[in-house]
Parts: sequence; C-alpha cells; structure tokens
Amino acid sequence: MNTKISLIGAPTDIGAGSRGASMGPEAMRVANIATVLAAHGLDVIDKGNVLGPSNPWLPPVNGYRHLPEVTQWNQSVHDAVYAELSDGRLPILLGGDHCLGIGSISAVARHCRDTGKKLRILWLDAHADFNTNALTPSGNIHGMPVACLCGHGPKELIEIGGHVPAISPKWIRQIGIRSVDEGEKRFVHEQNIEVFDMRYIDEMGMRSAVEMALALVDANTHLHVSFDVDFLDPHIAPGVGTTVRGGPNYREAQLCMEMIADTGRLASLDVMELNPALDERNRTAEVAVDLIESLFGKSTLMRK
Repeated sequence: MNTKISLIGAPTDIGAGSRGASMGPEAMRVANIATVLAAHGLDVIDKGNVLGPSNPWLPPVNGYRHLPEVTQWNQSVHDAVYAELSDGRLPILLGGDHCLGIGSISAVARHCRDTGKKLRILWLDAHADFNTNALTPSGNIHGMPVACLCGHGPKELIEIGGHVPAISPKWIRQIGIRSVDEGEKRFVHEQNIEVFDMRYIDEMGMRSAVEMALALVDANTHLHVSFDVDFLDPHIAPGVGTTVRGGPNYREAQLCMEMIADTGRLASLDVMELNPALDERNRTAEVAVDLIESLFGKSTLMRK
C-alpha cells in the first residue's frame, strides 16, 4: 500500500439538507488524523482545504439544489484529488457532504484510465445515493453522487473527469445500506448495483459482505473507499445530518476496515458527512479517525 498520504479538506455542506458538514474537515483535524496516521510510519501531508462558493441555502431548481455551486466544489475536489494521485500519493478527502464523491471518484476513475488499473469502489453508507432529479424527494445532491458517477445526472456533474459515465455500476459495492427512497430502489435494482444491505449483514455477517465486496481485487486493482460516517450506527456516530438506526456497530465497522486493510490495495479514501454541529464532544470524529487508523493497518495483534 502507498505510504504517502495527502489530506484534502472540502469544507462545504452545499449538497446536504442540513448545515454543519462544512465543519467536518476541521473536526477530523481536531481528532488528530494526521498525527494518528503518521504514528504508523506513514508520510502524511495536510494539503489544507480546497475552496468553493458559500452555501446560498436556496430551494431546488429543476430537482437540483445549488447545482452551480455543487459543480464548482466538485471540480475543485476533482482537481485536488487527481493532482495527488498523479503525484504518486494516496488522497484522503475530508468532507464535506457526500455530493463531493462525484469529484473525488471521477478523479480516481480518470487516474485509473491513465494507469490501466481496474477500479473497485466500496461505498460504505446508510444510503444508496442513487437519486436523480426526477426521483429525489428533496433535491439535495448528496443523495445523487452514485447516479451521477454512473452517468445519470446533469451534464455539468456527469462530465467532471472528462469521461461519461465516469464509472460502470459493475465497479461499485455498497455496504451498510438501510435507507433507500421508493423510486430509487427500482433504479438501483435496474442498474444491477451490488448492495450488501443491513439485512444481508444481519443474516450473513459483515465478514461475508466484505469478502464478497472485495472478490477479484488483485494487484492491478485501485481500491477506493467512500466512507459516509452515517454508515455507522448513530449510537456510536451521532454527528451526522442523516442518521438511520440499525447500522453496523463498532466491532462490525472495525472488521470491515481491517479486512480492507488486509488487501493492501487501498489507494484513495473519502470520509464524508461528518457534522460536528450534531455531535457530542467530537466523538464521531474520534470514532472515524479510529476506523481510518484500522484501514491503514492498526490491528490488535501482528498477523501473518
């Protein structure tokens, strides 16, 4: 695994339904993400924050809230993530709301086209994020990034990264899903996205879900993890705008991260939707940093 890490903050809640995710990057820094990763012998550089327009807090237009601003933020994120990948570093995007996954993952997909790598995306989330302007109940674009990446969205967003669609639905595995809007459910089914929802995890266990999600990952695979903090059960991670009961507990989340780390293939990471305004004494950021530490190889024992 790449030991050169670049932290990139994207302090915006432009695609979200509540304010506060804009404070997420700072909360992660307060929870000492750079120091914690550096303690594992990683070369960590904090590149500061990308810039973008402030949140105008307007109603949706044609089913999209803040489309021009969302586009600007995602273009900035794309450029920052792509630059770090081109420089041979592993970018960790500190969000911000999950609409920023469009910029981040389109940059990763572009890098994979440059380098001839296969891409596998693990989408750890309570939500499928596969809405369109026709399906969305809210118009909030943080419910649409996977659809946009698969080519179902406004021209401005699907063309970021220079290739439409940016990814194939075959490259993505969703884990922890437990809240999907009615119309979105049918669309996810039609697109054949591989989803390990909470019922699957209850019946078969987290181990089986992650094993299946990582199947056929090999030395030529770029593994991208898009970690929405609402993936976690709100009991351990209250600091998110869209809590959904019944998510993975602390041990299940740790197992997921440790199994990803075991592959040695992690090559880029998003940490999204952390909302300190809704948190208790920064505990959600601390849990997130703890889990990210496991993604980068913290384990209880030395394993063979």
